[in-house]
Amino acid sequence: MKEKTNLYLLTGFLGAGKTTLLTNILNDLSGQRVGVIMNEFGKIGIDGNIIRKDGMGLVEINRGSIFCSCLKISFVQAMVEMVDHELKYLFVESSGLADPSNIGEIMKAVKELKGDAYEYKGAICLVDAVHFLEQINDLETVERQLKHCHLAVISKVDLVDENTLNTIKSKIREINGIVEIQTAILGKLNYDFINEDLMKNQWAETEDSTNTPENKPKALSLTFQGKVKKEDLTRFIDKVSENAYRIKGFFQLEDGWNQVDVVNRRIDYKLSDTSETESQLVFISKIGPAIIKNIFDAWNEVIGQEMKLRN
Repeated sequence: MKEKTNLYLLTGFLGAGKTTLLTNILNDLSGQRVGVIMNEFGKIGIDGNIIRKDGMGLVEINRGSIFCSCLKISFVQAMVEMVDHELKYLFVESSGLADPSNIGEIMKAVKELKGDAYEYKGAICLVDAVHFLEQINDLETVERQLKHCHLAVISKVDLVDENTLNTIKSKIREINGIVEIQTAILGKLNYDFINEDLMKNQWAETEDSTNTPENKPKALSLTFQGKVKKEDLTRFIDKVSENAYRIKGFFQLEDGWNQVDVVNRRIDYKLSDTSETESQLVFISKIGPAIIKNIFDAWNEVIGQEMKLRN
C-alpha cells in the first residue's frame, strides 16, 4: 500500500515569520522527500526564492488566497499533482491574509480526485508577538487562523516583555482553548511536532472561508533597474508603510542585494546571495487602490528615477 504524504499547513498573518519557520523546518528535514506549496497575494512570488532548494518540489500560487473561490481550484490541482512526486512531507505556506476555515472542504476535493493520498497532520499558526494584540482587534482573519489551527507558535518573543507575552497567550486561549502553544525566536522551535498527533487539538468544524474575490486586498509590484542608497530606500518605505499591511522583496543597494522585509513600520534588511535582474518590492495595501498615488509620490520625492508599478 502506498504511503500517505504528511500534510502540514502553515498559517499566520503577514510578517509573522512563516517563511523563516519553514526554512528551518526544511533544513531539519534535509534528505527527506519534501514538497512545498507557497501562496502569496502579490503577482510576484518573493518567498519561493528564499526557500527554494535543489530537488525540492515547489509550486507557487500567487495573486490571492488559496482558500478563496478565485484560487481554490488551483490549490486542489497543485495538491493532486504533488501526489505523483511520492513525497514524505508536503508543507503549504498560505498567504498571511488567508482564512483556512474551509481546509476540510479542500481536502475532501483532493481525496475525490486522487484518493486517500494525504494525511492531514494539522495547521501550525504563527503569531507575531510584536503586532498580534493590535491585529486581533482589527482583523477577523487572524482570529480565524487561530480558531482552525492545531499548534500556535508565538514568534519574535525576544522583542516583547513577559507581561505582553502572557497577555498574548491568554488571548489565544480565548479563541482556541485547547491548542498547544509554543514560542520561537528567529523561527526556531521544538520540532517534535513532526512526531506528535497535532490533530488531537482539532475542535472547530469546517466553515466557509471569509476570503472572497470581493474582499481581496490590493497587491502591487514595484520593479526598478539600478541601485539606491539604503537610507533613501528607508525614507521611501517610511512614507508608504503606514498604508501597507506588508512590504517585501529584493533590492539592489550600495552594499549589494538585500532581502527587504517590512511589517507595519519595522524595516529589516538582510544581505542576500540572490542574483535578480531587477529590484522588486511587493505591497499589500491597507487602503485599496489609494496606495498607488502614495507610492508614486513618495518614490518621486525620495528616489526620483524611473520605476514600474504593476497590479
